[in-house]
Amino acid sequence: MNQNPQVIKNPKPASEPQVKGPELNDRDRVNDILATEKYLTDSFNVSAREASHTSLHQDIMTILNETHQCQYELFEMMFRKGHYKLEAEEQTKLDQAFQQFSNYSTQFPYQGTTIQ
Repeated sequence: MNQNPQVIKNPKPASEPQVKGPELNDRDRVNDILATEKYLTDSFNVSAREASHTSLHQDIMTILNETHQCQYELFEMMFRKGHYKLEAEEQTKLDQAFQQFSNYSTQFPYQGTTIQ
């Protein structure tokens, strides 16, 4: 059971050992795949930004979106299985961060205009 109300997490599977040994388990494998997906999204972001041919750019963007979706689904699966936890933030801190970044927008050039 979740003892800290600020922590959002699911219970880990009962089949997962309490002490990690040297062998690979399902979590290790999925974590490796997730790291690979993150690397791929970073690489495809660079490729999309630097592609000079329209068709190539569109193809890379399609692959990039699919890779982002795969990465998200892997994270969600790991969260459901209790391998990731989230921590809730206090509303006052959220409001403070929102106000801080809202104030930054007054410093942007070309306020109220769209760049084409």
